[in-house]
Amino acid sequence: MRISGSLFGFFKALFLFIFWLPKHSADPDQLKVIRAAYGGSLVVPCHYDIQFRNSTKYWCRGPIYELCRIIAKTPKQRKNGRCSIADDKEAGVITVTMTALRRRDADMYWCVVARPGRNIFTAVKLIVFDTVIAPTSEVPATTSETNKDKTRWWEALRWIIFLSLVLSVAAAHIVAWKLKAARKIWHRNVQYLKKKNNI
Repeated sequence: MRISGSLFGFFKALFLFIFWLPKHSADPDQLKVIRAAYGGSLVVPCHYDIQFRNSTKYWCRGPIYELCRIIAKTPKQRKNGRCSIADDKEAGVITVTMTALRRRDADMYWCVVARPGRNIFTAVKLIVFDTVIAPTSEVPATTSETNKDKTRWWEALRWIIFLSLVLSVAAAHIVAWKLKAARKIWHRNVQYLKKKNNI
């Protein structure tokens, strides 16, 4: 049985969802987790190699880097609502400032240095607390362990999803093939009966 174009497209999209997206999400070992108080402010320094001093840098938001939405961008110090970005070319540091933090600001963010080929990016996960705490602080190492556990859980889940979808598609094609075969047999019988009646 030949694989149709639609089935090939389905498996291509499925492969993208199961294998490509997780590879382009944050690596728990490189993930910087920051907590900040609701209503407070946040200052995030992102270091980069001095050879990229003239490159464009930006701060974007979203769980997947390639799909993130740009919030603030250089070359000049720019402010976008409650968020601003500054680039210290001599020190090789991007400084992102977010003010008047809200609950909905909690998300994954990315410090990005644009360059030919693949950009350089660093993941920053922001957690906003309702209670007043120190303005900013990095989460202890246990957070990294929690993220690793979540990653392992996702790795197992994506295989379960993948196998379930493959079995579902295979079952659907088997049923379709059987129905097609049954229709052929039915048409053959009808033609036979017509010829017999004509005789």
